[in-house]
Amino acid sequence: MLKKQHICAGRVPLILFLCQMISALDVPLDPKLLDDLVQPPTITQQSPKDYIIDPRENIVIQCEAKGKPPPSFSWTRNGTHFDIDKDPLVTMKPGSGTLVINIMSEGKAETYEGVYQCTARNERGAAVSNNIVVRPSRSPLWTKERLEPIILRNGQSLVLPCRPPIGLPPAIIFWMDNSFQRLPQSERVSQGLNGDLYFSNVLPEDTREDYICYARFNHTQTIQQKQPISLKVISVDELNDTIAANLSDTEFYGAKSSKERPPTFLTPEGNESHKEELRGNVLSLECIAEGLPTPIIYWIKEDGTLPVNRTFYRNFKKTLQIIHVSEADSGNYQCIAKNALGAVHHTISVTVKAAPYWIVAPQNLVLSPGENGTLICRANGNPKPRISWLTNGVPVEIALDDPSRKIDGDTIIFSNVQESSSAVYQCNASNKYGYLLANAFVNVLAEPPRILTSANTLYQVIANRPALLDCAFFGSPMPTIEWFKGTKGSALHEDIYILHDNGTLEIPVAQKDSTGTYTCVARNKLGMAKNEVHLEIKDPTRIIKQPEYAVVQRGSKVSFECKVKHDHTLIPTIMWLKDNGELPNDERFSTDKDHLVVSDVKDDDGGTYTCTANTTLDSASASAVLRVVAPTPTPAPIYDVPNPPFDLELTNQLDKSVQLTWTPGDDNNSPIKKFIIEYEDAMHEAGLWRHQAEVSGTQTTAQLKLSPYVNYSFRVMAENGIGRSMPSEASEQYLTKAAEPDQNPTAVEGLGTEPDNLVITWKPLNGFQSNGPGLQYKVSWRQKDGDDEWTSVVVANVSKYIVSGTPTFVPYLIKVQALNDVGFAPEPAAVMGHSGEDLPMVAPGNVHVNVVNSTLAEVHWDPVPPKSVRGHLQGYRIYYWKTQSSSKRNRRHIEKKILTFQGSKTHGMLPGLQPYSHYALNVRVVNGKGEGPASTDKGFHTPEGVPSAPSSLKIVNPTLDSLTLEWDPPSHPNGILTEYILKYQPINNTHELGPLVDLKIPANKTRWTLKNLNFSTRYKFYFYAQTSVGSGSQITEEAITTVDEAGILPPDVGAGKAMASRQVDIATQGWFIGLMCAVALLILILLIVCFIRRNKGGKYPVKEKEDAHADPEIQPMKEDDGTFGEYSDAEDHKPLKKGSRTPSDRTVKKEDSDDSLVDYGEGVNGQFNEDGSFIGQYSGKKEKEPAEGNESSEAPSPVNAMNSFV
Repeated sequence: MLKKQHICAGRVPLILFLCQMISALDVPLDPKLLDDLVQPPTITQQSPKDYIIDPRENIVIQCEAKGKPPPSFSWTRNGTHFDIDKDPLVTMKPGSGTLVINIMSEGKAETYEGVYQCTARNERGAAVSNNIVVRPSRSPLWTKERLEPIILRNGQSLVLPCRPPIGLPPAIIFWMDNSFQRLPQSERVSQGLNGDLYFSNVLPEDTREDYICYARFNHTQTIQQKQPISLKVISVDELNDTIAANLSDTEFYGAKSSKERPPTFLTPEGNESHKEELRGNVLSLECIAEGLPTPIIYWIKEDGTLPVNRTFYRNFKKTLQIIHVSEADSGNYQCIAKNALGAVHHTISVTVKAAPYWIVAPQNLVLSPGENGTLICRANGNPKPRISWLTNGVPVEIALDDPSRKIDGDTIIFSNVQESSSAVYQCNASNKYGYLLANAFVNVLAEPPRILTSANTLYQVIANRPALLDCAFFGSPMPTIEWFKGTKGSALHEDIYILHDNGTLEIPVAQKDSTGTYTCVARNKLGMAKNEVHLEIKDPTRIIKQPEYAVVQRGSKVSFECKVKHDHTLIPTIMWLKDNGELPNDERFSTDKDHLVVSDVKDDDGGTYTCTANTTLDSASASAVLRVVAPTPTPAPIYDVPNPPFDLELTNQLDKSVQLTWTPGDDNNSPIKKFIIEYEDAMHEAGLWRHQAEVSGTQTTAQLKLSPYVNYSFRVMAENGIGRSMPSEASEQYLTKAAEPDQNPTAVEGLGTEPDNLVITWKPLNGFQSNGPGLQYKVSWRQKDGDDEWTSVVVANVSKYIVSGTPTFVPYLIKVQALNDVGFAPEPAAVMGHSGEDLPMVAPGNVHVNVVNSTLAEVHWDPVPPKSVRGHLQGYRIYYWKTQSSSKRNRRHIEKKILTFQGSKTHGMLPGLQPYSHYALNVRVVNGKGEGPASTDKGFHTPEGVPSAPSSLKIVNPTLDSLTLEWDPPSHPNGILTEYILKYQPINNTHELGPLVDLKIPANKTRWTLKNLNFSTRYKFYFYAQTSVGSGSQITEEAITTVDEAGILPPDVGAGKAMASRQVDIATQGWFIGLMCAVALLILILLIVCFIRRNKGGKYPVKEKEDAHADPEIQPMKEDDGTFGEYSDAEDHKPLKKGSRTPSDRTVKKEDSDDSLVDYGEGVNGQFNEDGSFIGQYSGKKEKEPAEGNESSEAPSPVNAMNSFV
């Protein structure tokens, strides 16, 4: 019959017998062992060292011990044997060493004061108790005294003494009035550690007649009262009247000035004091100051900081307390009292001493005969404690000698012990502040292992919680413990399990597969014992549908749902609570399996309702709040995305499938259309969720297909007409078993990088596709043309393998197969690749050229044999270059040009050739490695073409009727020049073109003079060269002949850089407008001056002067005599709006004759020479075609007249 033991998280009952290490083994007092197992005595209970008794009750001095056989007890009193049989008032409890002294019938407690010690003894040794000092408590009365009234002036300090009687233990002091109300305390008024009441300064409200100090003696539950003290606080005038009427000055307390004053200390006195405290106690330091205004107290530690979490301030910071004080807290502490008039300091030197305390206390030692062991007794204190040893209560120095025992200070060493070595040893560590006494026995036993845990104990544990399987044991020597699972299982190790020293096996997180039978085996040299226990893992109890917050109208009905999921072998009990109490005893409250229904809801029904599900192993609870409101119109339903599904569970777990079950969340008034299932692979792609499946909105289960060797977690989302819910919580993880790969790598290729190798590459499988650990690849290859066997090699999880020593550019069949620790993937299909390429061996032959025209030629060649290509044919490449121009004008070597023709073409066109030139070319075949040898150079000649434009055209030496043109031949004549063609025509001031003149010039000329031209006339020239093929591109230029008798110098032709000239309209020039404004201003000033003088009576013939000197702004300047005539704005006097920009050497390059905004400007580039003559700047404007027609010559410009004027 299995004995059940339930283990719940947080309260695991450890009904274990602790088995220490071999140096300290306790003998369990199990009934099964008591019959035949001996054990020295052990003190289990005793009275405190300082034992204060109530004299009104019987005295009970405790002493309890265990041992086998049961120990006998004896007592000493004040160091001598206490014979209890001779005192009729003293008895000892049966089976115990506890003394009972009956003083209630007769006798006095003081009679039995003294130091008592108990001894427990059996055949294996004797254990002793501490020295127990027995003292009766005392609560003496205050001595009678007459207390005079105290009269103080406002602002003075005051100390009301308490001085309680000395009691045992010390009394607790407090101040109250006649009505037993505690007196209020503050920063100004407070009680000191000695019980006195301190006033930093008194106020009139302190006046009262019942300041009473009380002493409470807790041990006897009595309170003693001091005589009341009367205090009166009066002003200075009242005090003087009182002194004069009744008293002398010497009879007053603290007759000080009531003026404001800096602080002084009331306690402690002086600037320094000393405080000694014992380690582990509470250190209390106090500083109380007087002053006006009331001082504030601050605390610091010199050369250190106050310990955090152990420092507390009491009594309005007048008391500093440090708990658990240690030697490190020694030092100087300074209290500072400060008010507005100053500060005062007091230093308290603190010394921390220590009564003895254990570092290593001696432990019981169980040995088998012939073994060795040690007892260690190590203590510390301040001053250093003295260690002394006793055996069976007798100092070891005078005890019987034991050859197996050797004492070395705080250690006793045992070697080769025998049964006679059994004894109880006492270690005493003492200094001036106290002592420690510890008993430890040495028990020499020879016992085979015994297991004390009941056989076939059944443990039931909730899944995912710790499981503790007991194996209480005993044996001497100390047995070793091993645990096994099942009948043929191997020993359980601490990689998954925890093996405790007391034999307990702990499974930190118990899972379903932890269920089974476990065997505990204990062994020592005397034998072996084993015991079987059984473990069952239960599903946790969960509330999968919790009650929800509800707001209901008064008088309506509300229902709370509480759906519980539990282990099928456990029967839960459902209980409903309201506000953590029982439900009201009202028929309106009804419950069934899953629901609580409240009918006719009232206001008092509001509150928190809790559903609790309890099983024998665990419990679960959930709460919801009910709020009751007044009736309101029914609100419109709220539509939203569904709530996330919950309670995901995996069942039917197979190698490649699993069933997932879930509970839908609230659909929020829109029916769920479908559920979306996603998975995460925690092993290969942790944190990445991928789509797994979709099911209809009516399903809550799905059968999922799984891949091997994947650590799956699943989550579910619901989708309705509004949208998709948030994901559910992830399910538990499920690791599928490994299997062989079910697919092979893709993108397999074989390409050589060198003529003698084959590089095989592929796209490797990812972790999800590996299907198991140890992913590798089997790479196989053989020549396509031949009967060679497949060559194979297995490589690690890489993506490339290089085969060396292959013939050049040979086709190969290649296979790459995946495998893992389980097996191989299916046989892969073979793909074709090639070993490495080499440069082609043969040049194309029969190269010939057909010249199509002066800039285009067609090349033909014969293809090379395929085997000579030694690689993938990429095409043919033609190198061609110009060797020499036929005109021999350009002998510079031209860089070779390249044209590539893809594939197997055997001809190609060469565009962009230079006419009338000699060319050479060769052809090469190209593969993936590079080019093959070149064919023999083949030359050809291109015919003549039209020439390019003359390199330059400049106009020099302009005169009244002639212009001289100079030019450079075309840079690319493209043949033999036959002649130059010059066309020119005049341009009037409106840029209209005159009749066009056509002139042919011999090809050997580079200079030509045109005569019989019109003076002061602009001409436009068009110039180009000709070959026998035709005319080339033209170059244009404009120039102007000089002006007759105008004093205008010809343009500067000696300048190194071109400076364009242009005729401008000076009437629109800024300088001319400024000049005219200045003249007008001067005339205005002159008129004002004349007007003023005339008004003063002066005689100035203004009118005559005005007639004699007409205003130049309204009279144009004549060219012949410089006088002013009538100004005309006729059309033929308008200035030119378009000119030419010609360099100073009259050279115009073709590419410089572009349109420019300057051509249409208003003379911004015009300037005057030093002699006053105006130089216009012009630029030629290129036109594609000259205009024919008769145009009038350019009329004289107002500039001419202006030049004469200046």
